[in-house]
Amino acid sequence: MLLSMARPLQPRKIAFVPQVNVFKPVGTPRAALKETILSLDELEALRLADLNGLYQEAAAEKMAISRSAFARTLTTARGKIADALIHGKSLRLEGGPVQAGPGRAGICPSDCPCRHRRGWRR
Repeated sequence: MLLSMARPLQPRKIAFVPQVNVFKPVGTPRAALKETILSLDELEALRLADLNGLYQEAAAEKMAISRSAFARTLTTARGKIADALIHGKSLRLEGGPVQAGPGRAGICPSDCPCRHRRGWRR
């Protein structure tokens, strides 16, 4: 019987590590909630595609992965967020096969094209 081993995941480059890592519905203790975990590479894919508006090819290049791997990561991330929102779960941001850039903890880099850098307010 042949056993195939899954290929190890290539580390994905990220340029943002959040300072806040848990979000939950108001009024319900976290211990009473089911939890969805969003990995840091999934968060980075969302940041690049949805916040910065990059096309998948450019975003994949920034993360040092293929376009198809980026597309799968983005689809998974969007599904996890939808699940947490629709089903009232807490959302934890952690882990994943990532390689953070130097000095990137908790803030966008100075060259980040995020809307908040262009005067957009949440």
